[in-house]
Amino acid sequence: MEGGPEIDISMSDSLSHPIRVAAVFATMNRAENAKACVMALARQTCPPEWVMMADNCSTDDTPNLLISLVDLPFKLVIHPMLENRGNAGGVEVVMDMAFAEGADAVWILDDDSWPRESALAAMLEGEWDPSVVRHALQVDPLTGKFTWPLQIDDGRGGWRLAWSEDELPDGPNVHSRISWTGALLPREVRESVGPVNGDLFIRGEDEEYPWRIEQAGFQQEAIRGAVLDHPGPHNVVHWSFLGKNFFFERGLADWKLYYKVRNMVWLKRKQAGNLKALHIAAVYTFAAAIIDGPSRVPLLCRAIRDGWAGRLGKM
Repeated sequence: MEGGPEIDISMSDSLSHPIRVAAVFATMNRAENAKACVMALARQTCPPEWVMMADNCSTDDTPNLLISLVDLPFKLVIHPMLENRGNAGGVEVVMDMAFAEGADAVWILDDDSWPRESALAAMLEGEWDPSVVRHALQVDPLTGKFTWPLQIDDGRGGWRLAWSEDELPDGPNVHSRISWTGALLPREVRESVGPVNGDLFIRGEDEEYPWRIEQAGFQQEAIRGAVLDHPGPHNVVHWSFLGKNFFFERGLADWKLYYKVRNMVWLKRKQAGNLKALHIAAVYTFAAAIIDGPSRVPLLCRAIRDGWAGRLGKM
């Protein structure tokens, strides 16, 4: 883009060209959000080579609005899904498309996560390490704090929560974990970890995939100079007990609560076994009954049963 600063784009030892990046996200009936995301990518001082969006069967003008955009500094690919597969299914498809097209790394976004102008340049600055998943900081523009608290290395072999950039240690890169939105996923990591589990639909891929990255031995790093403006929830109840943190979104729509709990129970069984899964299921059921009222309990029971039995896919 003319008039911009010179950017020192990293090259991997195994590559003879600058890192080729595809930004990917999924959307459905959120035309203005999707447009805002595309335009934020177009304003990058170092734009991606591709932007690939999965359209989950929108019935509004989302595809037509995006097709009408011109003079973009990247190739915009709008992939129409045959059925609504949620964020997980949509990202699974366009991520696979991006790597098949030749991307060296995929930048995972939401349609309402809008990168600030220097975000991608900051993540590509310096020596490129294909064994590290770099990610941007997500900031709620209303509060100035992180959209969700970030898990960072506490320096003592454990992890602590950081709620804002002021709480991060010094340095441009911060050892972190469980990053999804804003993560820059190298091809080498994707080839080792495998595809996103699209059957999680929503509210599960953001924890399950980063956990698989961690289990495969890859590190994750927050990049201080890379920021996404990403509105966060403002009705979250936070409990802390015996060093454990528990978050519950008050008044969540039934379908969102179902996926959240189903996927959480399924994943917790994989991670820690039956007892831990039963414990988290009991805590969530108790929280729902206390915070939202006992009418949510039947839905929670269904979600827990399905998660326990491994019944994933669309509700």
